[in-house]
Amino acid sequence: MADLLSEETRRPTARSRPGWPTLLLLLAVCYAVAALGSLAAADSGDTYQALDRPPWAPPGWLFGPVWTVLYGTIAVAAWLALRGSDEKVGRRPAMILWSVQLALNLAWTPLFFAADAYGWAFAEICLLWLALVATVVAFARRRRAAALLLLPYAAWVTYAASLNLGIWVLNS
Repeated sequence: MADLLSEETRRPTARSRPGWPTLLLLLAVCYAVAALGSLAAADSGDTYQALDRPPWAPPGWLFGPVWTVLYGTIAVAAWLALRGSDEKVGRRPAMILWSVQLALNLAWTPLFFAADAYGWAFAEICLLWLALVATVVAFARRRRAAALLLLPYAAWVTYAASLNLGIWVLNS
C-alpha cells in the first residue's frame, strides 16, 4: 500500500504542473529584465554609433525587435521546462541555471553601454554564454522543446559576443 501511495504522489497532476499564471509571471520577469536593460542603454545611442564597429555589426534599431522576440522565447522555454518531464527531478537546477543566465544577461548591458567597459563586458558575455549552454542542457533533460527554444537566443548571444569582442578590439 505504501508503494502505491508513493507512486501516486510522484505522478504529475494538472495541479502540480505550472499553468498559465506561471507563464505570465515568467514573461513579466523576462520583460522586466528587458526594461532594466533598456534603461541602462537609454543614453547610449550616440556612443554606439560613434564606435568603430566590425563590418558584421547590425544597425542599432535591430536590437530592440530581436531582444523582444528572444525574451518571449526565453520565458516560454522556462515554462516548458517547468512543465517538462513527469518527475520534478532536475526542475530546480534547470531553473537556477535559467535564473543565473538571465541575471548575467541583465548585467551585460550596463557594463557595455553605461560603463563602456568593453573588455569586462566581453568576459561577462562569455560567462553568460556558458550559463546559457548549461541551461540548454538542463532544459533538454526536462523537455526537448524548451531547449530548442533557447537555440536562437544562444545564436544571438554568440553573435553579440563576437560583436562585443570586435568593438573592444577596434576601440582599444
